[in-house]
Amino acid sequence: MSPANQPRQTKAERTAAAREKARQIREAQQKKERRNKLLIRWGVVVALVAVIAVVALVVTTSMRQNAPVGDTGPRAANTNQYGGVTLGKGTAVTPVPASTVNVADIPSPTAQPTQGQAANAPGVEASAKGQPVKVVLYVDFICPICKQFEDTYGSKLTQERNDGKITVEYRPLGFLDRNSTTNYSSRAAAAAAAVANSYPDKYADFFNALYAQQPAEGSAGLSDDKLKQIAKDLGADISKAVDDKTYRPQVKYDTQLASSSGVTGTPTVFVDGKQWGVGAAANTPFDQFLDAAVAAKG
Repeated sequence: MSPANQPRQTKAERTAAAREKARQIREAQQKKERRNKLLIRWGVVVALVAVIAVVALVVTTSMRQNAPVGDTGPRAANTNQYGGVTLGKGTAVTPVPASTVNVADIPSPTAQPTQGQAANAPGVEASAKGQPVKVVLYVDFICPICKQFEDTYGSKLTQERNDGKITVEYRPLGFLDRNSTTNYSSRAAAAAAAVANSYPDKYADFFNALYAQQPAEGSAGLSDDKLKQIAKDLGADISKAVDDKTYRPQVKYDTQLASSSGVTGTPTVFVDGKQWGVGAAANTPFDQFLDAAVAAKG
C-alpha cells in the first residue's frame, strides 16, 4: 500500500506515537546520563588514585632525602681531610686515597672571627716556594653568591690553573640546607664527592654544571634523579652512591669542620693563606687579589 493509500492516523494514535517517541528519547537521555555519571565516578577514582600516588611519591622522596645522616662513613677518594678536591691543569685532580670520617673526631671549635677577621680554616696555608699559588674556596651549590663568584671569576681561575700558575681546591659544604626543603646543599655536595671518587676527570665539568643549573635558594633544589642525570650526561654513573647516600656523612663532617674553624658563610676564599674580602683585602676585587699573589710568588 502506498503512503497515499495508508489510512490517516487518528488523534489518539498520533498522541500515542508522540508519547512513545518521547519515552524513547527520555530513556536514551537517561542512559546517557547514567553512562556519563559512571565515567565521572571512574574519572574521580582514577584521579584520586593518581593524587595518592603522587603524594606517596613526594612523601617517600622527602623522607628519604631528609632522613637522618650518620656521623660516620666513607670519605671519597680524591677528597682531602677537609673535603677539598684540588684541580690542577686541565682535568687533573690531586689524587688522595679514600678514607673514613667520624664527626666525633672534629676538633673543638676555634674562636669565631670578629667582623673583618679571617677564619682559622685548616689547610689553607701558602704553597711552597716555586709551587703554584694555592687557592681554596668554601662553596655551597645552592648559594647564589657562589654562583655569581663562579660566573665572574671562574674562567680566570680555569685559565690560571691551566697555565700552571695556581691550583684550585673546592670544599663544598651543606651550610644552606636550612634554606632548602630537601637538604639540597648536602645532597649536591655528596653527589660531587661521588664524582670525585670514581670519575675525578669529570669533577670540574660536574661542578660547573651544578652552578649552570643552580636552583633558587629556598627551593627544593634539584632532585636526586636530576643530579644523577647531570653526572650521566658527563659520562659518570653515580646512581648507587646517590641512592645509598654514601657520602652524606662526609659532607656532614666537612660542614661541621668548616663551621668549627670559623668559616661562617660561602663563598669563603683563601689565596696562599690569605682570606679574600677581609682586612686589607676588604675592598680589593678578587682578580687583583689573585694577580698580586701570583706576582709575589714570582
